Amino acid sequence: MQTKIPCVMMRGGTSKGTYFIASDLPKDEKLLEEILLSVMGSPDVRQIDGLGGADPLTSKVAIIQASEREGVDLDYLFVQVFVDEARTSTSQNCGNILAGVGPFAIESGLVKPNDPETTLTIYLENSDSIADVTFLTPGSVVKYDGEARIDGVPGTASPVMISFRDTEGSTCGSLLPTGNFVDTIDGVDVTCIDNGMPVVLFEATAMNRTGYESRDDLNADVELKNWIEEIRLNIGRKMNLGDVKNKTVPKMTMVSPPQMGGAICTRSFIPHDCHAAIGVFAAVSVGTAIALPGTVAHRVGVIPSGTTKLVSVEHPTGEISVKLNIDETEGKTKVKKADILRTTRRLFEGQVLVPYGVWNGKTKPRAAV
Repeated sequence: MQTKIPCVMMRGGTSKGTYFIASDLPKDEKLLEEILLSVMGSPDVRQIDGLGGADPLTSKVAIIQASEREGVDLDYLFVQVFVDEARTSTSQNCGNILAGVGPFAIESGLVKPNDPETTLTIYLENSDSIADVTFLTPGSVVKYDGEARIDGVPGTASPVMISFRDTEGSTCGSLLPTGNFVDTIDGVDVTCIDNGMPVVLFEATAMNRTGYESRDDLNADVELKNWIEEIRLNIGRKMNLGDVKNKTVPKMTMVSPPQMGGAICTRSFIPHDCHAAIGVFAAVSVGTAIALPGTVAHRVGVIPSGTTKLVSVEHPTGEISVKLNIDETEGKTKVKKADILRTTRRLFEGQVLVPYGVWNGKTKPRAAV
């Protein structure tokens, strides 16, 4: 006997995950963790006994409900399920998975669409912040086909525009959590920044690397990864994150001058493996750092002119563009708003099965989506 739980799998941006309605899952945190580990097939490097794709980017979960907050349509909780460890984490956001939240909610009956497009205000539970997400719904039906293209995803799809509000210091309490533009850790200059995602930036040359290495080469570079982890452990407390040994934040991002006409080149570690691209919130934090004089990113980046800056962040499989609205009054630089283009696609819908010994289904699930 197994317990059936209504579930939808969606690609959101350059990630993929399972999407659930909150009322279909138990509220007990420990039980929920056991269920999600079973859903993904963790801990196992292949995730052979679950839906996970043996990669952190495909071992993600969105839990969604209609919001009771004034002016907010949906509440969204992101859960990262570790691949080879029996644990999950809610210590970070995921802007890629966020791209699928609105379409999922409409097709699940949580909110009503508009014609020809729908904008939903979504509360990000992980960071106590807000995002406005706009996507096409011609005839009040979610449109997935389109001409928008993002690097890291084959083909084209319908555009999803995400506008982030109030993400500055969302996890660490301030944009520059150490209070400095640059800190020196183990002889390496780093910039610690949090504009939706806690990120530690450091120059590739400081690590005796070019910053243009492939993802596979960097993942095989044990010496470099150990050095990066040492820096991460040493800086975590200074970022108000406490002991980060068992946390997925901060993300560690190696930066170098752009190669493809963008603003900066990145190799993002999440935090122990090199990302195939770069996370949405990490890209926003990197873009913000480029705009701030005195940061490590500002040293190597190419800064677009104007108060509205389209910052192209290069990564191993292409680039991601972040539009920043900048206020530069009184000699200070402040990012007022960040927008980013993503795409999404609904992949399958139905019921995911978990062993009865994991959950006996006491909280009665709804009918299958």
